[in-house]
Amino acid sequence: MRSDCHLLYNSRMKELVFLKLGGSLITDKTKPYTPLLDVMDDLALQIKTALQTHPDLRVLVGHGAGSFGHVPASEYKTRDGLPPRATPLVYRQRDDTQDSYWKGFAEVWYQASTLNRFVMEAFHKADVRAISLPPSSSVISSNGQVSVWDTTPIRMALAADILPVVFGDTIFDEVRGGTILSTEDLFMYLANALHPDRILLAGLEAAVWEDFPARTRKVERITPASFSEIKSGVGKSAAADVTGGMESKVKQMLELVEKHPNLSVQIFSSDEPGNLVRALGGETLGTVISS
Repeated sequence: MRSDCHLLYNSRMKELVFLKLGGSLITDKTKPYTPLLDVMDDLALQIKTALQTHPDLRVLVGHGAGSFGHVPASEYKTRDGLPPRATPLVYRQRDDTQDSYWKGFAEVWYQASTLNRFVMEAFHKADVRAISLPPSSSVISSNGQVSVWDTTPIRMALAADILPVVFGDTIFDEVRGGTILSTEDLFMYLANALHPDRILLAGLEAAVWEDFPARTRKVERITPASFSEIKSGVGKSAAADVTGGMESKVKQMLELVEKHPNLSVQIFSSDEPGNLVRALGGETLGTVISS
């Protein structure tokens, strides 16, 4: 078998960017199960343009679940896992609580996968070579943290100039039975494995705000040292989001830049025409998170 170093030879010579397409960007999070197909088509074309104009660029895409996954996840409390008294790894007669949980687990998987299909169709229409690598089939977590993930298919896709796509998904969990991992959760693990140069979190919000939801004071840059000054005003999400909203995203990205000082993160809006091409090309937009 070829070594990981050999698999990544071509891509390690180039810049690696993790790009998240937020659920609020690609769906209407106020209307259950509502994809924004025109938006997805435009984003796919912008990614194609960036890859064509920056041949040294490699991109891994992750996308949120938006109004598809978050609705059933909230109803069934899928992220929380089974109640402590339930022992998911022991085969026994299930009670109603377990049945309800696993029903919800499967429903969240179905809805997240449905949205992923819309995203992949947009890439296909734009003639972007992309492949979906669903986390539910390859990731095992332990109490909400990735514990097992063979990233070789992702590495090989990048080396072959194929754009790998992951997404917020249901995950079997050794402690909780099941859970949901957000795109940021997945990026946390992949950043340690693949060492990206930049992470771009594209959504509707133009930046992180000191006074969300008033949005009158934009935060230009956040560091681990400065976050405590603005933490109280950052806020969560304006719509259903079982994975924590903006505050959770910022905390996770701060943890990453502390661990990887050369990494930079941008939180910006791709609702503005051309912003995604500009960000992928290296322009600074929105809020920068760095060490």
